[in-house]
Amino acid sequence: MKPPPFAYHAPATLAEALDVLAEHGADAKVLAGGQSLIPLLNMRLAEPAHIVDINRVAALGDVRADARGVRVGALARHAAVERSAGVAAVQPLLPAALRHVAHPAIRNRGTVVGSLVHADPAAELPAVLAVLDGTVEAVSAAGRRTIRAADFFAGPLESTLRPGELAGSAFFPALPPRTGVAFTETSRRHGDYALAGVAAVVSLDEDLRVSAARAGYLGVAATPLVLDLTRRARQAQTGRPPGDADWSGVAGFVRERLDPESDIHAGADYRRHLAGVLTERALRAATADALGRAHTSAINEEAGW
Repeated sequence: MKPPPFAYHAPATLAEALDVLAEHGADAKVLAGGQSLIPLLNMRLAEPAHIVDINRVAALGDVRADARGVRVGALARHAAVERSAGVAAVQPLLPAALRHVAHPAIRNRGTVVGSLVHADPAAELPAVLAVLDGTVEAVSAAGRRTIRAADFFAGPLESTLRPGELAGSAFFPALPPRTGVAFTETSRRHGDYALAGVAAVVSLDEDLRVSAARAGYLGVAATPLVLDLTRRARQAQTGRPPGDADWSGVAGFVRERLDPESDIHAGADYRRHLAGVLTERALRAATADALGRAHTSAINEEAGW
């Protein structure tokens, strides 16, 4: 397989890249990791007249983690973010999900922001950005704008980036106090796209009861789906000690709200059932994670750390 003919641009600065994108608009595609774009080109599923290779724009490779969250530049590779101790400390859901992305060879080259822009509803990172209510910063010759995850994913393989815009970075908010996370998915083979997956975030109050619970789903809708499960999670803990809950009711609630499609890999009913099972696992694990973090924080406070 060979790609269709295109003009190749290799700007050395962000300004140069934005000028090329402004000139060619919808006829241009950005090349970063290339793990999605190159196969699309080779299968002739994408035929841009211009390819803008941003790999020489070094400033786009930054990964910054602070008390507010994690900002990942457009050239930051999956592997670099996955292995970052700073990222793991500030937002552990990100490396937890990245461990499920394809294979090490893909993660060594593919980019976090590129995966978001590709907007595959079966991919891990769009669901993570969505459940955390993260953002993408779009830059163009005309300026910058910040797009919330809820507004970024327009459909399968479709984002709301405009012609001439480059997704310069993505921001994943930091983990709040007494909050735990978990990521789980099921695929036919390791490294395949998931048949269904769940990213869960659970927060506890001072009495170590659930105060908030959200789950982001992949593989069950045309875009990443986020459900607020707070009320159901609280009900699941009624009459039980902290950390213990009957999550089966929450799983049933989730199944009622999902309308997945059947394809050659799995039927809609199976995906719906699987999403419920994974919801139970993810909420249980996220709650245990939250309890562990709450206890560690309490010990550190008593020790004066």
